[in-house]
Amino acid sequence: MTDYTTVSIPTELADRVEETIEGTSFSSTSDLVRFLLRSIVIQHQQEGELTEAEFREIADQLHDLGYLR
Repeated sequence: MTDYTTVSIPTELADRVEETIEGTSFSSTSDLVRFLLRSIVIQHQQEGELTEAEFREIADQLHDLGYLR
């Protein structure tokens, strides 16, 4: 059995995500967030240590999506 934890995002972002995933294979905001985080983790594992520039690029992308302020 897999354990889960809760990640909080602003309501406005959650609403935008819900609109974005309409008509896609993602059934919820959680599905999309899991997919994005897995993608980042897999990329990190395949490439090894993230450089500062790569970390900033990911942080910028997450900021643009509304996950970071």
